[in-house]
Amino acid sequence: MSYVLGLKCKECGHRVPVSPVHVCEQCFGPYEVEYDYAAMKGKVTRESIASGPKSLWRYRDLLPVDVPVTGFNSGFTPFRKAKRLAQVLGCSNLWIKDDSCNYPTYSYKERVVSVAISKAVEFGFDTVGCASTGNLANSTAAHAAAAGIKCYVMIPHDLEQGKVLGSLIFGPTMVRIRGNYDDVNRLCTEIADKYGWAIVNVNLRPYYTEGAKTHGFEIAEQFGWKLPQHTVVPTAGGTILPKIYKAYQEFIQLGLVEDNKPKIYSAQAAGCNPVVTAIQKGVDIIEPQKPNTIAKSIAIGNPADGYYAYKVVKDSNGWGESASDREIVDAIKLLAKTEGIWTEPAGGTTLAAAIKLIQSGRIPKDESICVCITGNGLKTLEAVQNDLPQPRVIEAKLSEFDELLAENEAAEKKASARAEPVGAL
Repeated sequence: MSYVLGLKCKECGHRVPVSPVHVCEQCFGPYEVEYDYAAMKGKVTRESIASGPKSLWRYRDLLPVDVPVTGFNSGFTPFRKAKRLAQVLGCSNLWIKDDSCNYPTYSYKERVVSVAISKAVEFGFDTVGCASTGNLANSTAAHAAAAGIKCYVMIPHDLEQGKVLGSLIFGPTMVRIRGNYDDVNRLCTEIADKYGWAIVNVNLRPYYTEGAKTHGFEIAEQFGWKLPQHTVVPTAGGTILPKIYKAYQEFIQLGLVEDNKPKIYSAQAAGCNPVVTAIQKGVDIIEPQKPNTIAKSIAIGNPADGYYAYKVVKDSNGWGESASDREIVDAIKLLAKTEGIWTEPAGGTTLAAAIKLIQSGRIPKDESICVCITGNGLKTLEAVQNDLPQPRVIEAKLSEFDELLAENEAAEKKASARAEPVGAL
């Protein structure tokens, strides 16, 4: 059965039936899906969830979809203890929620798109689209192909080639728009109005954002039906951070986990950090910025849900931290070297911010910490290609290999002698 009551404005509380609308006609605030939690109690249980499929649809009772049409292999990604990384950082209980391997396009966006496209089909749309910095375009194109509906993806003109090809392979109509994400998003709002298409992060936004909750649901379930004391989340448009917190609160309300007052932290690139700037200033006005960072997937200067990300961080007694491009690349390399996970710059940003939060003492080293990795590094080769050593070419002779090995061992000893203190990036 469906536990959805309808849509409710997050600002004035105005309610409307389930429909493809996202802005309240009373106050122009955003709509959010409202559920009947009283009816869920005792029916949505640990056992009912655990008996579901090993995909995001195991949480179907907590999602606004009657009949899923895609995403059957999306979600339920690894949640793993980062022992080697923890040793470097001096932590005792560090975990990685790893959506870099989320199927089929290797980012957390599989979650929101699975819900949005399923809802688009329920509403009878024959065309879907999105405004994207890359990962969303990949995911929308893939899931639209799986659902058999037409797809338009709108992206900034200077997007990384890996993400361009990662969408085109699925056969959408791609439009590269001169400008940044905010320019693309404004155009998509007009397109949705004029052509009546389902733009997943515009007129389907109330349903789209609900898919992000599954990242939080999985953390809680995979952590043994507990909540990490500290969760560090990348912030772009501000979708995933509030929804992880909402997931935690829904599980608390249903009695599935204990309320340990989990703290949520926002991570942004220094070259585009409107939410972190507001958090650190202690003001709830998100001032737009012009992005200038290698972390293009989270480079949104005017985040749609920035205020709500700010509010969750403040309400949970968390904090926000930024990372320079240099720190982002160093964190990407550190995660790869210690845990065998290659993340894109968004994940590098999140880890770099987490390191700063740990080193500053804002996150205690002896408490449970979850770092949310939301995308795969294979899409953003440009971020690290000039930062890695080029392999030397030798002849197929053992003597040349012996010489190479001796040189490498000498270089390792020299590097070890001048190594930075443990925990430094």
